[in-house]
Amino acid sequence: MSSWKKASKSNQKVHRERHQPGARAHLGLLEKKKDYRKRARDAERKAKTLQILHKRALNKNPDEFYHHMIRSKLHDGEHHDEQEEKDEHSKEQLALMETQDIKYITMKRTMEAKKIKRLQSQLHMIDFANTVPNKHLFFDDEPPKKGEYVEARELSDTELAERLETHPSMLDRKTNRPRLKDLEKLQIPALSPEEIKKANQLKLQSYQELSKRIEREKELAVVQQKLEIKRALQQPRLLKPKKKKRGTKDSAPVYEFPYERKK
Repeated sequence: MSSWKKASKSNQKVHRERHQPGARAHLGLLEKKKDYRKRARDAERKAKTLQILHKRALNKNPDEFYHHMIRSKLHDGEHHDEQEEKDEHSKEQLALMETQDIKYITMKRTMEAKKIKRLQSQLHMIDFANTVPNKHLFFDDEPPKKGEYVEARELSDTELAERLETHPSMLDRKTNRPRLKDLEKLQIPALSPEEIKKANQLKLQSYQELSKRIEREKELAVVQQKLEIKRALQQPRLLKPKKKKRGTKDSAPVYEFPYERKK
């Protein structure tokens, strides 16, 4: 039966909708029923929206308050939300955040940390101790007599060297300051001025490399924290986190995440 119905419809006349007459071609295409249906539904939707807004305006409480009232402003008759302060990023941070992912940043930071640890184990930062000012108090071995008052005084370089049992040229050192009896036993290889200069240059280069790597590791740590916060903000949450402090070039932004009970 179905095949017979299809065969009977093969010779059926095709009914087409009337097109726009030539005399009315300047008015555009002739509106069909499907076009009227879209226009009618759009008009009904707009009418319902106006009816709801009119009802809300009649039922509005004049003493009602929302925080959004003070967090938005009216510009040219339109409400605009106040824009939050944007985070600051350096050019290097933007380049890393736009081109690399958090796995790459974590890997580079781990490599820098290992190199810093290796340099620190070689240099020991001994020269830095000599730049820190401090005081050293010496007390007499013999206590003062009863009722006698002894004033504090500064020791000369000669007295101080005798008290520390070292050479006067080593008084400025706070580390690696051997005693005289150890200096007599110590055998120091003879080095030329050029070799000493070259050794000092190598040491200075190592310290400069260490300082640069420390700065690089700090910058990578900031980028890693910013990417972690960005990923955490993209996760779906019931309650929106509150921004406490905006991000800078030296620190990541601080957000307060409300507690959400997990299933």
